[in-house]
Amino acid sequence: MAEKGLILLYTGNGKGKTTAALGQVLRAAGHGFKTAIIQFIKNLENTGEIKAAKQIFADHLEIYPMGTGFTWDAKDREKLRRAAEKGWELAREKISSGRYSMVILDELTYALNYGLLDQDAVIDFLKQKPKTLHIIITGRDAGDKLIDLADLVTEMKEIKHPYQNGVKARKGIEF
Repeated sequence: MAEKGLILLYTGNGKGKTTAALGQVLRAAGHGFKTAIIQFIKNLENTGEIKAAKQIFADHLEIYPMGTGFTWDAKDREKLRRAAEKGWELAREKISSGRYSMVILDELTYALNYGLLDQDAVIDFLKQKPKTLHIIITGRDAGDKLIDLADLVTEMKEIKHPYQNGVKARKGIEF
């Protein structure tokens, strides 16, 4: 009998949610599992994770930056909504395809929290995921329904961050 696929949720205000998900990709690739990552906020193709993924995991990983950048800075809410819907459409296709062992929905919580996607529709779809598929969801402020759905929830808690001392984002650390 095949093992049950899990839903893992990395949330909280601390750094490391996407990094933790990428650690799972490393582990999955080591077992020959195929993974797809849909990024709901990021839209850059030159981040460290994408560069590394293309070099190291080419046979095991597909990564799709579907966002428009940082949501809280956006002026055009309709553009955000369209990008989130396009990302969710791709996510549903990847989840339903049967081609992957793991699908990562990076920063999905933002699309839910900003009302760009219908939370209940997303939860209902995820409840119907293929039985053996692992899904990893990342992002701050995960809602109770998402927390209840997940098999594993890890909260990253910020204790101290270089931003507090005026240190800007660093290549290889934040991107």
